[in-house]
Amino acid sequence: MKLVSYRVNQRETYGVYVEKERTIWNLQALEESATGERTLPDTLLEAIASAADLTERVKQWMEAAGEGEEKAAAVSVKGVEWLAPIPRPSKNIMCIGKNYRDHAIEMGGEESIPTELMVFTKAPTAVIAANESIPAYEELSNALDYEGELGVIIGKKGKSIAKEDALDYIFGYTIINDVTARDLQKRHKQFFLGKSLDGTCPMGPWIVTKDEVEDPHNLDIETKVNGEVRQQSNTKHFIFPIDDIISTLSKGMTLEPGDVIATGTPAGVGQGMNPPGLLKSGDTIEINIEQIGTLLNKVQ
Repeated sequence: MKLVSYRVNQRETYGVYVEKERTIWNLQALEESATGERTLPDTLLEAIASAADLTERVKQWMEAAGEGEEKAAAVSVKGVEWLAPIPRPSKNIMCIGKNYRDHAIEMGGEESIPTELMVFTKAPTAVIAANESIPAYEELSNALDYEGELGVIIGKKGKSIAKEDALDYIFGYTIINDVTARDLQKRHKQFFLGKSLDGTCPMGPWIVTKDEVEDPHNLDIETKVNGEVRQQSNTKHFIFPIDDIISTLSKGMTLEPGDVIATGTPAGVGQGMNPPGLLKSGDTIEINIEQIGTLLNKVQ
């Protein structure tokens, strides 16, 4: 099931994207037609936080919907403005650095391969939707780079989560482009500013619920820039698997529904090329992850 956030008639809302029909079933309308009442909150972030069984409930409503209910809840994608699935996360996006061995090597050699989880964050104001423009920031940076990554959305609250239980805390998966101003990252001796420029965290185009992804540790991932394949790998090459990431992050820090984790990028970033293949105005970045979809954005 693909859950999306969108704006229609100047109102932000959310629903299930039915790809075959090119329609979105509004979840609040679907709930009301199925149950006679409307209890779901106004945003997908709030819905994930308020209903631990959201996925199961939505499946039941869709299966029970008759033709009338279906038409009442459905809207054509032609009339909507797509948003990031979580347009404004409630806290910083948690990012895992150098989580593919080959990327660690291209950015610093064998000695830079981490032995402990490397964590940094991106500000929530960096988030934009699929097909939304990434600002070129020519006045601030001449080293804007791309990083295609699998994103994990937390589905329930937890602290000190055991590794064997960690995958139970996942709501679903999305795609993230961890766009980075490499020169700012180097200049300020830390990652936050170089990672948090507005518009440098494309996310989406949807959240695929975890029941649709058989094994998140065996997904092909590919990034193209202007049609040229730059990154090509598989999540089986993670240094730190997702269950390890969640367990480690939760030691002393509470994870909450709607929290976003970017799991790291494989080799092939622009900074690692010779000469560097950094982004410029007009470039199009296309990230495809098996079983999730495609995230496309243009630098302008």
